[in-house]
Parts: sequence; structure tokens; C-alpha cells
Amino acid sequence: MPSNDLIAVIDFETTGMTPAQGARATEIAIVLLENGQIVDRFQSLMRTGVYIPSFITQLTGITNAMVAEAPDAGFVMREAARFVGNVPMVAHNASFDSKFWSAELQHAGVAAPHPFACTVLLSRRMYPEARSHSLGNIVDHLGLPRAGRAHRALADAEMAAFLLARIQHDLRERWGIAQPGHELLSGLQRCARPAVGKWLVRQVQENQPCFSKPPALGG
Repeated sequence: MPSNDLIAVIDFETTGMTPAQGARATEIAIVLLENGQIVDRFQSLMRTGVYIPSFITQLTGITNAMVAEAPDAGFVMREAARFVGNVPMVAHNASFDSKFWSAELQHAGVAAPHPFACTVLLSRRMYPEARSHSLGNIVDHLGLPRAGRAHRALADAEMAAFLLARIQHDLRERWGIAQPGHELLSGLQRCARPAVGKWLVRQVQENQPCFSKPPALGG
């Protein structure tokens, strides 16, 4: 069984926006985050046989020649599934990455039961003062380190992990949430933004009957 604090943060680079339109993954990266620290990494280009448009190459730097020499996508995804095990997952814009995770695992003949939380939704609730919640902008807003070239899977997964670690830190320090694990994060991201403060206070009340009201969110 994985640690209750262990979360897998994932990022894909792809040939397009959605598997429903025939897009496939070109690169996957996963970092395991435990107690605010990256403890392991998985990264690979992957070969699907789907052409990479030139504008995607300009964005990511990933070429058709690069993926032609990469391991088969099915092999990569089976390795990725073994790496993750049954650890819950997080992505920045999880509605995008979760679709590719499920679709690529389906191509590989592997089940994908993993629940996803989203650092875009979480950062909107935790840092409403930020002008933008795109990964690069929210990382800069919070003064977090940039891990490498944007729009490469490992750099983006590491930056999303830094963001997740900061969110968990602020939930502990500012709100007194002792264990801001995946279940709590999933509840927080579904909370309407105007109700976030009351929702977090209720979480503290339910776990710590005697408490002082935490500071206002976004302070």
C-alpha cells in the first residue's frame, strides 16, 4: 500500500488537444511527491505513429524524428502504470492530462482507476489574487522555482509538484489542516470559490474542536 502522503504528479506532451479527436501522447513524465518532497521520477518520449504538427514541435521542441526513435507507447504506459501503482494523481489542468492517461492506458490494455486532483482548480481557490493560474504564471506569482523548459513533460510535472507542495504547506500553516492529502484536495477543488474559507474552517472544526479562526484566504 502506498503512503497516505504519496501523490503522483503527471504531465503529458501530445499531438493535439484531445484523444477524442485522434490526438496521442508524445511524452509523459510523473513525479512522486511525499511530504512536500519529490522522491522519484519517471519520464519517457513515446512512439504512437501519429504525426506531430509543426506548431506542436515549435511549442514543445519534440520532433517526429525524436518520437520515431522512442519506445512504443504501449510499453511506456505499462511502465508508467507500474511506476504509479495505486497512488492518487494530480495534474495542472487535470481535465487534459487525465483524458490522455486514460486513453493511452486503454491503448496499452491497462485499467486506469486513478482519481485526479487539479492544481489549476486548487490554485484558483488558494490564491485568488493571482492574475493568471497557468502553470508558469502561478509558479512565478508564488516565487517557486522553474524546473526547465516549459512544455516539456518532466519540467512541467516538477513545477506542478512544487505548486502542489506549496498548496499543501499553506493548508497546514495558514489553515491548520494537519493532513492535506488527496481526498481533502479533491474536496477543496470542488468547493465554490466564495465558500472556500468557510469550507476550510469546517475541515478544521471537524478534526480539531478547539481552534482559532485562521487568517483570511489570499492574505
